[in-house]
Amino acid sequence: MSNPPQLAPQGPGGGASAASSSTSAATNQAPAVAVMEMKPHSVEDLVHQLTNPSLREEALLRLSKIKEGVPELGPLIWNSPGIIAVLLQEIISVYPHLSSPDLIPAMSNWVANVFTLLQRVATHPDTKIPFLKANIPFYLYPFINTTNKSKSFGFIRVTSLCVMGELVKGSDPDVIRLLLETEILQICLHSIEIGGKLSKKIATFILHRILQEEFGLEYVCSTEERLISITRVLGEMVTTKLCEESSHYILKLIVQCYIRLSDHPKACESLRQCLPSCFRDASFSRFLGEDLETSKCLQQLLHNVLGVAFQAGNE
Repeated sequence: MSNPPQLAPQGPGGGASAASSSTSAATNQAPAVAVMEMKPHSVEDLVHQLTNPSLREEALLRLSKIKEGVPELGPLIWNSPGIIAVLLQEIISVYPHLSSPDLIPAMSNWVANVFTLLQRVATHPDTKIPFLKANIPFYLYPFINTTNKSKSFGFIRVTSLCVMGELVKGSDPDVIRLLLETEILQICLHSIEIGGKLSKKIATFILHRILQEEFGLEYVCSTEERLISITRVLGEMVTTKLCEESSHYILKLIVQCYIRLSDHPKACESLRQCLPSCFRDASFSRFLGEDLETSKCLQQLLHNVLGVAFQAGNE
């Protein structure tokens, strides 16, 4: 199974995300706080300060810069009265701007920092399932479903997907089962279609995780519409993008998605008609190189679907 992608997007300005509720605030941000200098009680104070509008900006910025130094930050955020409500209010306040031609970088950075805190909640094993049962992903989906391809919109799409990517890391089938009750499949396909390289990578990783579960594979193959949607999007990705970009990780994930689909009789029959022809020629030989794992996966796919061994240069 492929390793999960590194979910660390950069802000629209090229650096790490920085919080700001206005354009002027973007140029007057509080300095980063080293994790080693922050004692547990000071982190609790910062979380509590999120409920105070006059202190929220600096508290959000400082909390979003905490990485792995405070492992219990997720449960602290989740269990502190009113904090999740505050974060959701901040997210909702940006909704009206999603129909604008562009988001100012300060606004996209601000909401990205909110997503960073939610990501900590989604990562922790004690809060992951409650996070899903509270339907928090639905609040993030409008940011992923945007069609605007500007840098600011692309940034918040990636940071939203990062939360979803953290949820599916590991091997908890209950997470996948709960996500399938949301719009996660459509979200992934949309992101693969219009997203940038990192969005495609995270969305394909999530799709791959869904297919690894038996009930996930059955869910995908239970209707012809879903199956056609997935094979179409994956096929377009292979033929129009991967032949132009040397993205080993995405190629490996897509091949593994196809292999998993080939395990289902209905999907395998469909793949005999729509498997991209570039899998059967030398289109990918130049970036497979010494990648024996992906080469073997490709051979396995061709064997499963077509009953033939892979031979570069032959149809």
